[in-house]
Amino acid sequence: MRTSPLVAAHLACALAAGAACGAYFAFAPWNPAQGADAYAQFLGALMPLMAGIVCGLAFDAEREAGGMANLTGVPSRPTAVAAKITMLFLMGAATLALAIGLFALILALAGRSALSPVAYVWCIAGLTLGSAPLYILSSWLALRFGRNAAIGVGAVGLLLAFFSIGGLAHGLMTGELTGAYPSILGYIPLTWSARLGSLGVENGMVSPGLSGRIEGIAMDAAAQVHTQTLFTAGLCLALSAAALVALLAWFDRHEE
Repeated sequence: MRTSPLVAAHLACALAAGAACGAYFAFAPWNPAQGADAYAQFLGALMPLMAGIVCGLAFDAEREAGGMANLTGVPSRPTAVAAKITMLFLMGAATLALAIGLFALILALAGRSALSPVAYVWCIAGLTLGSAPLYILSSWLALRFGRNAAIGVGAVGLLLAFFSIGGLAHGLMTGELTGAYPSILGYIPLTWSARLGSLGVENGMVSPGLSGRIEGIAMDAAAQVHTQTLFTAGLCLALSAAALVALLAWFDRHEE
């Protein structure tokens, strides 16, 4: 990783997204809480494609550096590939945390912060948790079919994620809590990062101290937001654990 451009790329993406979107919502006429919701959805919807690109490039580099000998020519293949995936996942998590933190800081400096720090923490947790199955899936695709397959599935995931919340900035335009919006696409793992990140923000929006200030949100929306959060998070945890076990067992017998 010391010689990989991925670390610098992650940092650049986080700073660019946080600064650009933070500056926009600091001065735009939109409700800043709904702006934060739209921003979380935007980041989450990008994660399938980002995971596909990162995992595709990382495992291509392993092939170029000796036919994946660093992963296959070791006493424990599952440990080696698990460490690789974990490192990529943690870089993504750090990128999301920085992107959300910079966004929140800019809003606070502009006097436009409408959410508590806890809501942003839950947003980061949702984005991170929803990204876990993406890194597992993208790693398997990159190992089995190559970089282009991982990126192609990631691009499809980006579209599905936006459709699962009604489209880009749909909640911002309508005032609806689209992260909690019931959708059959919400059962697809490629959409979970966008939905869980959004639900983290929306849990803050429906809290007693804030819901009265968000125009158009019904007071009984809290139950729907909490239900969707628990259901999607539970499904994500269960599938991620099962998928990781399956991937490690498969890679233990993997041959190019």
